[in-house]
Amino acid sequence: MKIAVIGGTGLIGSQVVKNLNTAGHEAVPHSKSTGVDIISGQGLDGAVAGADVVVNLTNSPTFDEASLAFFQTSMDNLLAAAHKGGVGHFVVLSIVGVDQVPELDYYRAKALQEKILTAGPIPYSIVRATQFMEFMDAAMSWTADADTVRLPATPIQPIASKDVAAAVAEVAAGSPLNGIRNIAGPEVFTLDELGRITLSHKGDNRTVVTDPTAGMFAVVKGDVLTDKNAQLAPTHYTDWLS
Repeated sequence: MKIAVIGGTGLIGSQVVKNLNTAGHEAVPHSKSTGVDIISGQGLDGAVAGADVVVNLTNSPTFDEASLAFFQTSMDNLLAAAHKGGVGHFVVLSIVGVDQVPELDYYRAKALQEKILTAGPIPYSIVRATQFMEFMDAAMSWTADADTVRLPATPIQPIASKDVAAAVAEVAAGSPLNGIRNIAGPEVFTLDELGRITLSHKGDNRTVVTDPTAGMFAVVKGDVLTDKNAQLAPTHYTDWLS
């Protein structure tokens, strides 16, 4: 199949393209660097022309309220181009529990992206993943100083980006789900516990302080960012750290 991977040069996208091409498909990466702008629409028609599948892995440049407008405009443009081009399957990557955290602008924006897709004219698949292992350093940096890292005890189920990419590629090469597939790492940790594991492995002597008000995940209630019934990925966090 010919598969247009929008956002195909990023962390997940580059791995999805590689996986699909290794499996014998023709996966083509598209991004601003290749002349495709999903907000202005520049290059979109050409990018999806002749594609059997479009995989949208683009991300908002901000996590604030502006992300809502980003996903509204980008999805409107992408769906219009894909429909005009006769695309038969549209795949997006989303987040486990995305519709359960309305307090976060970015999660509301991703939920809007899903809603636009499901209401659109093209058979679709939504792959919802738990938090990426690769983002742990960033999550710690938001509330860190020279001596401490403050993190809430929010339950998360970290997944390696390579496992996310494998799942997205598998879904893209299959028939449209017209629904959602949840994927998750094999273990659940609290975020503060994960911080301690990470610092210990790196030989970082800072102390993790459990703070229910620290960082963006502080507003998350309960265990909505985890899913024990999801398709579980093979990579364990400590193995990934090593």
